[in-house]
Amino acid sequence: MFFTSALDVSRSMLNVLPMPFQLASDYQPAGDQAQAIAKLTKSIKAGNAHQTLLGVTGSGKTFTMANVIQNIGKPTLIMSHNKTLAAQLYSEFKNFFPHNAVEYFVSYFDYYQPEAYIPRTDTYIEKDSSINDEIERMRLSTMGSVLTRQDVIVVASVSCIYGLGSPDDYESAMLPVWVGKEIGRDEFLKELVNLLFERNDIAFGRGKFRVRGDVVEVHPAYLDETAIRVEFFGDEIERISTIDSLRGTVIDRIESHTFFPAKQFVTDRTKMKDAMHAIKKECAEQVAAFEKAGKLIEAQRLKMRTDYDLEMMEEMGFCQGIENYSRHLTGRPPGARPYTLLDFFAERDFMLMVDESHVSIPQIGGMYEGDRSRKTVLVDHGFRLPSALDNRPLKFPEFMEQTMQRLYVSATPSVFELANSRPDNRSYIDIKRDAEARGLDFLTLKKMKVKTSGSDESVEDFDPTKRGKPLVVEQIIRPTGLLDPILHLKPLKGQIDETIELCRQRVEKNERVLVTTLTKKTAEDLTEYLVGVDLKVRYLHSDIDAVERVEILRALRAAEFDILVGINLLREGLDLPEVSLVCILDADKEGFLRNETSLIQTAGRAARHLNGECVLFCDKITDSIQRLIDVTEYRRQKQQEYNEKHNITPQSVIRKVQESLHTYDENNSKGRKVNMGLVAEDDMVFNATEVLRELEGEMQEAASKLEFERAAHLRDQIKQLKEKAGLTDKPAIPKKKVTYQARKKGK
Repeated sequence: MFFTSALDVSRSMLNVLPMPFQLASDYQPAGDQAQAIAKLTKSIKAGNAHQTLLGVTGSGKTFTMANVIQNIGKPTLIMSHNKTLAAQLYSEFKNFFPHNAVEYFVSYFDYYQPEAYIPRTDTYIEKDSSINDEIERMRLSTMGSVLTRQDVIVVASVSCIYGLGSPDDYESAMLPVWVGKEIGRDEFLKELVNLLFERNDIAFGRGKFRVRGDVVEVHPAYLDETAIRVEFFGDEIERISTIDSLRGTVIDRIESHTFFPAKQFVTDRTKMKDAMHAIKKECAEQVAAFEKAGKLIEAQRLKMRTDYDLEMMEEMGFCQGIENYSRHLTGRPPGARPYTLLDFFAERDFMLMVDESHVSIPQIGGMYEGDRSRKTVLVDHGFRLPSALDNRPLKFPEFMEQTMQRLYVSATPSVFELANSRPDNRSYIDIKRDAEARGLDFLTLKKMKVKTSGSDESVEDFDPTKRGKPLVVEQIIRPTGLLDPILHLKPLKGQIDETIELCRQRVEKNERVLVTTLTKKTAEDLTEYLVGVDLKVRYLHSDIDAVERVEILRALRAAEFDILVGINLLREGLDLPEVSLVCILDADKEGFLRNETSLIQTAGRAARHLNGECVLFCDKITDSIQRLIDVTEYRRQKQQEYNEKHNITPQSVIRKVQESLHTYDENNSKGRKVNMGLVAEDDMVFNATEVLRELEGEMQEAASKLEFERAAHLRDQIKQLKEKAGLTDKPAIPKKKVTYQARKKGK
């Protein structure tokens, strides 16, 4: 879409005065937190590019991060490797900083099927997606806050390295208004349309405005239930108010307000015309190349698709898949990196925090290759212009270039974090490339010893400017006083019988058990066997959908069953205080599922219980097992000494079990009692419409609270109830896959 701005607004009018971060918490730093906060603050203030917080499970790493943010006072981007953990972090930081701008930036797709082509079957899969309006609002709010506020914290997923509109275009499109400003009502309406707002005097909602005489009410896309009322007297703004978007009642009188674009991608008319000219030129060149190579179908396909997109852009200002032309729309040269959220931070000094860095850093590095392989097929077969390859996520070197100071947070930091966290490292070390240059392999680097800084080194003695000093700060003392789980090594022979006996002992104490296997088949077979010996057990693996996974974990905590069998899903991100025992079967089978990181993370699932233990079944002690033993002994010794010195009695973590996603069951419903599946028999009389209304309200509330699994589950329940009650909408015509038949060989 394009705009024509008649207002020349200076950058200074858009910025507000810096506001310090104000941490609100009833708790004071405890255990190792105080020294970790002080050392990390000292290192970042010294200007170091890399530092690492090595914090054990349950030590309060998030609280430490919040204190560091308050001490440094810089805008902060916090990256997490998935949406759910990002939502948890957002909720926590929102509570820590209620007076500052805490934003949430993740992919706004509830469902996303990328455009693709399968040459082997000659099948083209059209792009299909479903956008979450609430997350889109939060993304727009993020973009505005980053440009206009200094006290901003953004919690983001890897979505922040994907293409976004130009910050310069976005900023130049902003429309500031104030009481007394000379601007006519019609001119103001024209500016709103140019900012991609839509006029709708009946269905007033986000991204829309309505007009009543000299009163214009605008509902910015980045606000939830608040709209802005602008009242005119002639060609001058007489009054500006914030109003309740539903009732229309005045909330407050304000002197000024800045309207941001209603969409994430904006560009001016001149750039749009230049872009269309460049697209036509590239299309002609690529069509000629296809024809020269004898690929006549590809040439025709590309010309038809591109001409259609150009017509849409000419008439409507946009087209389906306009992001594939982003290189031309932003005027970037071929191969140049795309604009991303990081560009909105670009002109200011900001800090990057990477949560669970041992997972997040490899994820960032892998995004580019996967995206390029898919789009290369589309380009080679005439579905997209070659410039579509420049609509991509950042490459890892580009990501590192755009971030100046980084704090890596993990219980098991990888070689990348440990090797880079040094004062003399101003850029970054590419671990694999550096290893190859030195004739080392990756396993050799993993055995690298790094001296960490813990509570035995005072803050005064910690020198973050000393050349070669490892900037890895330990946080291994938990505020609860809990020690790392005790390790037991047992032989592989009879591991199933031994596991059964250990499980029975824990069940008698009303405690929970996790058992990890190597394959899905083993997990299912073991579960069936344990059920046969009268144990309450379930299994968990990747074939089980997200909603059911959450429900299984909740049921484990609620003692609906006692033993959970799993594979790789029993690692970081699981908060299960009732689990006192972790059994790792076939622990000596060295590999991804039994490497050092996996073993430490899996054993840590029992770290929130006073009687926490981990049993490893093995016939030999692998390097990974030995490292786990060394780390555990080191941590337990320090934790025990600290408890004795400060007279601390360890206590298990006590946390309320979350409400079941099955909101409407036989024992709990807000309307009438219905069965768990919400399936009504013919002789059951109840008001389906009433229940549906309640369910839809619950679904909207869950989505607004970022409880996506709960919202998805309620959506499925609504659909099921509608089908049984005969209230289903007319079925939509299914979208057919567009298939281009292969060329027949002619004469």
